[in-house]
Amino acid sequence: MNRLVLMLAVASIFVAGIAHAQQQAAPPAQPLPTYGTPMTLDQAKKAMAAAEAEAAKNSWPMVIAIVDSTGHLLALHRMDNGSYGSIKIAIGKAQTAFEFRQPTKNYNDRLTAGTAPHLLTIRGATFIEGGIPIVASGKIVGAIGVSGGTTTQDGQVAKAGADIVQ
Repeated sequence: MNRLVLMLAVASIFVAGIAHAQQQAAPPAQPLPTYGTPMTLDQAKKAMAAAEAEAAKNSWPMVIAIVDSTGHLLALHRMDNGSYGSIKIAIGKAQTAFEFRQPTKNYNDRLTAGTAPHLLTIRGATFIEGGIPIVASGKIVGAIGVSGGTTTQDGQVAKAGADIVQ
């Protein structure tokens, strides 16, 4: 009898796990934007200025990195009192947003929810909020990565920079 109860308990946990996984399934993916002509230095400067203004307005000492649509670093600023360790993280967020063509927050959310543990096996990717592709005329022209605050603060500053480029 105890064996039957144990088997039924294990089966119900298994079925509940399947139902939970089905509820957590991601909605159908929207087509991701394609890569465009690399952003100009002028565009990068505008994005950097907007991101820095957002960080300064909130007194957040950030590191801001911008890559172009080839994935190469175009601009990097470490604000006064920005952490040296945040330099590599900001660059990693920008390159990850560029390579995966979507905000790093999307992956951060999936990892936090436990729905994509396989992402942890991807070498060199920085799946932490604060990286956003920069899109102009429907094409990815670069990406911005920000580090130095909480992930939400990093994302807020990155969005300010990404939204300015058109």
